[in-house]
Amino acid sequence: MSNVNEFFNTAGSDRNRQVVCGDGFKMSVQAHHGSYCTPRISGADKYTEVEVGFPSALEEMLMEYAEEPDKPTQTVYAYVPVQVVTNVIAKHGGIVDGEIPRGVAPIGVHFVVDD
Repeated sequence: MSNVNEFFNTAGSDRNRQVVCGDGFKMSVQAHHGSYCTPRISGADKYTEVEVGFPSALEEMLMEYAEEPDKPTQTVYAYVPVQVVTNVIAKHGGIVDGEIPRGVAPIGVHFVVDD
């Protein structure tokens, strides 16, 4: 698949909308019966690992989970711990738009990370 829109068209409309962060970073964050997540069911009360896909830029925190590390913006990241996804969202300024699965902290754009 060449981009996130193609991914969403293939996956179907019942999937989470792409996450857009405060600094413009984007990624797909999915958890359902057909994704690489734990538990691997749809509608879980809480997920401990989720699938990330097609980030808009290379993100080092995700790289160990990449299916195709040589294509960091055109690949899926399997079984990413929700804490890692939360850290990525915080690093990029919080969520401006999109949807995340239960278990990922809903950090808004007013969240500040101390350096």
